[in-house]
Amino acid sequence: MKAFVSQALQGALQQLHAQGRIPGIPATLELDRPKQVEHGHLASNVALLLAKAVGRKPRDIADDIVAALPASDWIARTEIAGPGFINFFLQPAAFHAVIHRVRTEKEHFGANRNGAGQRLQMEFVSANPTGPLHVGHGRGAAYGASLANILRFNGFDIFCEYYVNDAGRQMDILAASVYLRYLEADKALPWPFPENGYRGDYVREIAAHLREQVGDRLRHAAVGLPNLPQMSDGDIAIDTLIAHLKQSLGEDYRTLHSAGLDEILADIRDDLEGFGVHYERWYSEGSLMDTGAVDSAVAALEKAGHCYTQEGALWFRATAFDDDKDRVLRRDNGAYTYFASDVAYHAEKFARGFTHVIDMWGADHHGYVPRVKAALRALGLDDQQLEVVLVQFAILYRGTEKISMSTRAGEFVTLRELREEVGNDAARFFYVLRRADQHLDFDLELAKKHSEENPVFYIQYAHARVYSLLRQSVEKGLSLPPADGVGLEILQESREIALADALWRFPEVVATAARDREPHQIAFYLRELAAAFHTYYNSTRILVEETPLRHARLTLCLAVAQSIANGLRLLGVSAPEQM
Repeated sequence: MKAFVSQALQGALQQLHAQGRIPGIPATLELDRPKQVEHGHLASNVALLLAKAVGRKPRDIADDIVAALPASDWIARTEIAGPGFINFFLQPAAFHAVIHRVRTEKEHFGANRNGAGQRLQMEFVSANPTGPLHVGHGRGAAYGASLANILRFNGFDIFCEYYVNDAGRQMDILAASVYLRYLEADKALPWPFPENGYRGDYVREIAAHLREQVGDRLRHAAVGLPNLPQMSDGDIAIDTLIAHLKQSLGEDYRTLHSAGLDEILADIRDDLEGFGVHYERWYSEGSLMDTGAVDSAVAALEKAGHCYTQEGALWFRATAFDDDKDRVLRRDNGAYTYFASDVAYHAEKFARGFTHVIDMWGADHHGYVPRVKAALRALGLDDQQLEVVLVQFAILYRGTEKISMSTRAGEFVTLRELREEVGNDAARFFYVLRRADQHLDFDLELAKKHSEENPVFYIQYAHARVYSLLRQSVEKGLSLPPADGVGLEILQESREIALADALWRFPEVVATAARDREPHQIAFYLRELAAAFHTYYNSTRILVEETPLRHARLTLCLAVAQSIANGLRLLGVSAPEQM
């Protein structure tokens, strides 16, 4: 409908331009939806934009534009408001056309080709495989997967990726933690488990599986085990233990390292698949080392003159590219930093030909954005092609009680536990009820309620109600509307027009949700559409005896159900036909 009104407005402006009454036509014609339908269904400020060039009052220009508008079956009337806004009031036929469009396009209703030809890489979650995913990771998973669905619906070619941090110190700490639990099972651990090890029960399970696999083969490394409690610095203590295990176990250290990595990564993959979150690739950080990608990226920075050596460490001169301080690429012991791997990884992303890259990071990584962008610029890449979305943490509540969590101590609610308690649908929907950069309070009790208070239940119930109407029709021996050819002109009531008006908004919301990277816009829209439908359902007799009216009303209801199903699918939520 907006395109039709825009075409009519364009025709009026072209006529005035040909008559020499305006000097030109604005490159873009904005048509906005007034907040209140009393001010029209669409409004244009074009008269105000032309006022300075024409040298006349905007209201007088608006009068000329309205007079030049071609006759239309869709525009009922116009109204000039305020300083010169043109408000358009549409005929019911325009809304009937929307219903027909939904029924014709079905699962494709709302889709567009705005992103055609653009290949985007999206990286999200990418949690260290040092433990199960917790509810904080769940928010990034739901947001990333929903945004990927929305962007695909807008015509973008999307490639989703999980960056597996399978190299580095945290994985070594996990390996050491598994080994200590391995010894502890036989009461061979001479002192209490260290505070800065990974303490969750899952570590004991991994250690038990390791013992089933290797038996006592790794016990010999207990000889000469450093006495961690005697070391005042916990980080030095754990690093000393790691160095001892690497030296004592030799090739078997890889077995120990893989025991934790493989089991946890398999659990993460299974958990995300069960949550409806899918990736095209799981990208290993270790592969960057194995292929020499980190060496190449660091060498490129050195060759470009952006590095210097200080106290045996190699530094990237990030301050030359607007970062607040320079960054270490290689430590004095020859080991690369996580930052060096990230530089190589991002350079490799663009080498694969993506036109745009979207990273979704935890909000605590906000200081990391300038340094990665600085490195891209130093490598001669366009840092504007990298977009970073910061995702705030989700705070879990059970009613009014806040649930505290500590990942290292193993005191947290896992994503799997959340899914089992409230279900995938509620979890996926509640996670995207706020902008990613806003804190999210997740109420477990509310997510389980079967009432209007629970937004996902309220929306799904609207969808199920439509299919209940169809079942009731069959039970009463009433005919169902055909797939096409239903006379919709009989729909004239204000609530019917309002419901069709809500349907018309869906394609616009899909486009703006993609543009703004805001899946919550879809969630809010669905809640409003469900509310409009419930109001209509409760106030209108739909299964009337008159066949033409019944068919028209059922067709409208089916269009609502289709739009709800399309929107829920973008958010990874099911649309049940019975509840």
